[in-house]
Amino acid sequence: MSSGVAARRDAKKLVRSPSGLRMVPEHRAFGSPFGLEEPQWVPDKECPRCMQCDAKFDFITRKHHCRRCGKCFCDRCCSQKVPLRRMCFVDPVRQCADCALVSHREAEFYDKQLKVLLSGATFLVTFGDSEKPETMVCRLSNNQRCLVLDGDSHHEIEIAHVCTVQILTEGFTPGGSTRATGMLLQYTVPGAEAAAQLRLMAGEDASGSKRQAAAWLAAMHKATKLLYESRDQ
Repeated sequence: MSSGVAARRDAKKLVRSPSGLRMVPEHRAFGSPFGLEEPQWVPDKECPRCMQCDAKFDFITRKHHCRRCGKCFCDRCCSQKVPLRRMCFVDPVRQCADCALVSHREAEFYDKQLKVLLSGATFLVTFGDSEKPETMVCRLSNNQRCLVLDGDSHHEIEIAHVCTVQILTEGFTPGGSTRATGMLLQYTVPGAEAAAQLRLMAGEDASGSKRQAAAWLAAMHKATKLLYESRDQ
């Protein structure tokens, strides 16, 4: 990919919406697949009362819109200002209690798991029906749109083309949960009728490498949930 194309893919612009300032991709087609669109606000005339506690709005009890769901609430039910990175807001924005809880949980993905995905990990990678795996580093691209695999060969798979993700596990940890050891991923290929398949397995050679791979797989599991939520919006 040329540097000019890469620059266009990563270019951002600052826009102002009724909800606040947002730093969004210059070109909509290059937006993060984990992103959410801003909701349509419930019209003021359709919400004479708080949609949580049913308090009547007047000159003292003012109405506020949650920036995540777009519903109307009183100040008591919509007082938290929480980062909402999936909508690219620059500053924390007002959210109702339920949405704020979700946004707080998602913040962990952006603060921790996303960094793990961007850093990458080493896997034994098998494409389709091939019997010979290739040692490759798998990472998420900086614009979050592609899985990049580098080894003797180079591959890029658009996240938007991923159909299914299955995390492979084995055994039980001392805490009683299974340990991630690999991943099966199906994705569509433009022009092909059937979905392609990719298998990643953590290597057995180095404990540090295995821990990094397990952390990457756990982060990918979280990313998959966010991806499905974005598609269902």
